[in-house]
Amino acid sequence: MRLLIAGTLNGQLSTATKIAMSKGAKVTHTDTIDQALETLRAGRGADLVMVDVKLDIENLIARLAEEHICVPVVACGIENDARAAVSAIRAGAKEYIPLPPDADLIAAVLAAVSDDGHALIYKDERMGQVVKLADQVAGSDASILITGESGTGKEVMARYIHSHSRRKDKPFISVNCAAIPENLLESELFGHEKGAFTGAVARRIGKFEEADGGTLLLDEISEMDVRLQAKLLRAIQEREIDRVGGKTPVKVNIRIVATSNRDLAAEARNGNFREDLFYRLNVVNLQIPPLRERPADILALSKHFITHFAHANGVAERPFSEEAETFLTRHHWSGNVRELENTMHRAVLLATDDEIGIDAIRLPDGSRIDTTPQADVALRAAAVADATARSFVGKTVAEVEQNLILDTLDHCLGNRTHAANILGISIRTLRNKLKEYSEQGVRVPQPGELRAHAG
Repeated sequence: MRLLIAGTLNGQLSTATKIAMSKGAKVTHTDTIDQALETLRAGRGADLVMVDVKLDIENLIARLAEEHICVPVVACGIENDARAAVSAIRAGAKEYIPLPPDADLIAAVLAAVSDDGHALIYKDERMGQVVKLADQVAGSDASILITGESGTGKEVMARYIHSHSRRKDKPFISVNCAAIPENLLESELFGHEKGAFTGAVARRIGKFEEADGGTLLLDEISEMDVRLQAKLLRAIQEREIDRVGGKTPVKVNIRIVATSNRDLAAEARNGNFREDLFYRLNVVNLQIPPLRERPADILALSKHFITHFAHANGVAERPFSEEAETFLTRHHWSGNVRELENTMHRAVLLATDDEIGIDAIRLPDGSRIDTTPQADVALRAAAVADATARSFVGKTVAEVEQNLILDTLDHCLGNRTHAANILGISIRTLRNKLKEYSEQGVRVPQPGELRAHAG
């Protein structure tokens, strides 16, 4: 976790620095926004920027956008400065942290933007075989492709490989290829020179150079544009990159780890992914099985999450009832570890007895997860499907498509990547549809929230 702090607030941010470092964050401190921007451009990147609310946060966020620098910003200010807090959020800050700093609050903010707290937890033999292979290849410099359904823990595995490699003391840099717009991804990866395009007011170091000596994770690489794949292939082959607008190649020494929730071999055969790049990345393939196929991991992960969220929320840690354990191991968990984690968080908050019972294991809207036997579920699903099909009558194809996309996004709590995977469309197609709906005035759920339904 890399944290950049800008400002002083009479020394109170120095206390925040000490707290962050005690939580394992690597902290860089600057006094001004200009210094913060220079730090980001120079490749001494950050996963989060904490800014003194007295500084011009709106200007900082605008300049980050102009220079194609993707990093979340959190404002910090004195506790009673409500007007400044509102202004900072309106300017684009993700959160406001009151000062003097609270250690638990800062830890929660760091955890929200970092996956470092998610240890590799497993007990199932199938997952054990994957970890054994990961241990065998971690010490090499071979490129590794990690595949599996959304939510299975591919990035956690990538971090595990880095932590067991010869590069463990060097940077681990992660780029979500699905989350960054296509026109920004090239600059994000390779950096740019001053004047390379409108808004390129200074040289900016990209993720390849930030990761020099360490590991670069290309998360959901199947969503990368084919044109950019050609440049990536050259970078991997030649161990050098060209900044956007640059004239001189830059040597880099990195280890590539890529992830995908798609069948890249099939994507290559269909012309959606470069075959030569696929073979470059797929020196070793770690295929993570879905959670439903490794039942021994379900309880191990459930207990891990219960301990974590009980501590994070300041409540007593409760054991599972026997009925709850049986249900957890039999549930399908279509959202894999991510769905299980969210369910356990709710269970910690909803449990009222000495044990976590079946009543505490609920959906995001508070309704109980169905515990009907599988045969009855199939019959009920058929009835629901018939009723749903009848509801389509009288609607246009576009209306049905819109409802399907938005309802799926609701189901995924606004997670675009997960929704696109369920719908069987690319993340770019989904983004284009959501942009179209927003322009029509339709409410589109953001990550972590549900859309309000009429009636």
